[in-house]
Amino acid sequence: MFNRAVSRLSRKRPPSDIHGSDGSSSSSQQNPKSTAKWAASLENLLEDPEGVKRFREFLKKEFSEENVLFWLACEDFKKTQDKKQMQEKAKEIYMTFLSSKASSQVNVEGQSRLNEKILEEPHPLMFQKLQDQIFNLMKYDSYSRFLKSDLFLKHKRTEEEEEDPPDAQTAAKRASRIYNT
Repeated sequence: MFNRAVSRLSRKRPPSDIHGSDGSSSSSQQNPKSTAKWAASLENLLEDPEGVKRFREFLKKEFSEENVLFWLACEDFKKTQDKKQMQEKAKEIYMTFLSSKASSQVNVEGQSRLNEKILEEPHPLMFQKLQDQIFNLMKYDSYSRFLKSDLFLKHKRTEEEEEDPPDAQTAAKRASRIYNT
């Protein structure tokens, strides 16, 4: 269940963001330079399904994908209305990311003080402090490395090439691309 939710989350934008009338994301038609948005802030990156996908690829290579998965799971959890569903999701988040036996344990302060008793009375913001810690860890650590990574830079170059067809490029730009790749 959790893996399906994470998979869905990584493909969708929050409801407050752009969706077509059919519910499909329209990022590629609306903003051809998504990398510019991603580079502006981690928040922008996490709002774009393609950005989340690329960031997850990068974090997987750095062995820290659990950070973005935890952040996404917390975002989904905050939107849960049903009390029983909230209890199930809280337990799943705890068992997957926070317990000492977690399969994808995140490294957060105060983790040792968390125990299963908190799961009895869940509320939408119960993981907020921990989610904020993980967000800041990503923002000040892995996000800056992501922006310098080959994965991001190649995607950025591809966008620029699509925007600027080769026949419209200057000789200097072509030479620059040839020698800088």
